[in-house]
Amino acid sequence: MKHFYNTLFLNTRFFYCIAALAVLFVVGFFVPFLFEVTKVLLWMLCTLTIIDIILLYRIKNGIELKRLLPEKLSNGDENKIAIELKNKYTFVVHLSLIEEIPFQFQKRDFIFNQILKSKEEKTLYYNLTPKERGVYVFGNINVYTSSLLQLATKKHILGDKKELKCYPSFLNLGEFNLKVFNSSSVSYGNRKVRKIGNSLEFEQIKEYVSGDDIRTLNWKATAKRSQLMVNQFMQEKSQSVYTIIDKGRAMQMQFEGLSLLDYAVNATLAISNIVIKKQDKAGMLTFSTKLEDWVVAERRNTQMALISEALHNIKTNFKESDFGTLYSMVKRKIKHRSLLILFTNFETIDGLNRQLAYLRALAKNHLVVVVFFKNTELESLINSKANTTQKVYDSIIAEKFMFEKKRIVNELKKYGIQTVLTNPKDLTGNTINKYLDLKSRGLF
Repeated sequence: MKHFYNTLFLNTRFFYCIAALAVLFVVGFFVPFLFEVTKVLLWMLCTLTIIDIILLYRIKNGIELKRLLPEKLSNGDENKIAIELKNKYTFVVHLSLIEEIPFQFQKRDFIFNQILKSKEEKTLYYNLTPKERGVYVFGNINVYTSSLLQLATKKHILGDKKELKCYPSFLNLGEFNLKVFNSSSVSYGNRKVRKIGNSLEFEQIKEYVSGDDIRTLNWKATAKRSQLMVNQFMQEKSQSVYTIIDKGRAMQMQFEGLSLLDYAVNATLAISNIVIKKQDKAGMLTFSTKLEDWVVAERRNTQMALISEALHNIKTNFKESDFGTLYSMVKRKIKHRSLLILFTNFETIDGLNRQLAYLRALAKNHLVVVVFFKNTELESLINSKANTTQKVYDSIIAEKFMFEKKRIVNELKKYGIQTVLTNPKDLTGNTINKYLDLKSRGLF
């Protein structure tokens, strides 16, 4: 009985009919014939309502529903959700589905209205675009069912509650792979690229023949064999590439619903995938006041899963980042020359100068790429028409900040530090292009 009471609702059509009958009863005081007719109509309404309720409750599970969720959500991308419906009633039903989507989307009126014929099956689709990583909880689906009479409604609580983890953007990895490897497979001619520095792995010791580099002579082997022996090397194919994410307060700034930290996290997953596809070793780490989320650069099958799991729950701590700690830990942990892609943000030249000594120290042993962000809101302010004195002042100040970004780029270049200054939405593509450019030029 309690279940019946909790799931039964009378529709607005029923109350409209009651209101109309009340008016007819009032008029019936003056017109006796109309009073008798109204009593008949009232009995008919009650009878139809009871019939409607019996139709709805005659079958215990008149509606079948199944929610189809992905294994995990992709941050910043459209994630497709499906709901499969089946009408087991022997008549046409009107349905209102209220989906209990995770609270992070802040939608309390996520409603679908549908009409299903008898025994009809239908699949509904909708997309959700998460803007932050973490755990998303999907609740039940409340289905309100009415017959063609639409005098009463039965509530069905369907769908299982389920938790999904939201990971950095992984849905577009295939798209980036396609772009990278399609473009690299097109040949427009051959040109020699000058390799800077040595990146060689020992292969074997062999007898000296005319033309071998005498600098590779192995004197110990020569003494043992009483003939000239040389070390033979092969070009090293697997280079180490580390993406470093600044978790400080500078990365909390938001553009188009995503923080700079989230843009950096998404880009890290994408470029790590490309690095491994290019036969290099991908690794990552994060830092703020201390170094965290350390994944050693490798090219194993499980590497992408390790990086994705490490990126899953990265949060900023709203503190000033300690680049000194970053330098000391990198010097201690990364022994071989590697490509370090540092995602951070500098707004002023003074902010850079406080950390420049540590960046220069890192650049002595590694190839450092500093990736930081343009302020797209300042760009739109500069490009907008200045109608008032205040807007002129705002435009001049915006230009000053944009000029500071260019000064930062030039200052880093003076010390041989590579840079990528990019709009947040173009971060992934521009970072991948920079990696491919450095690799093609043999700089690491």
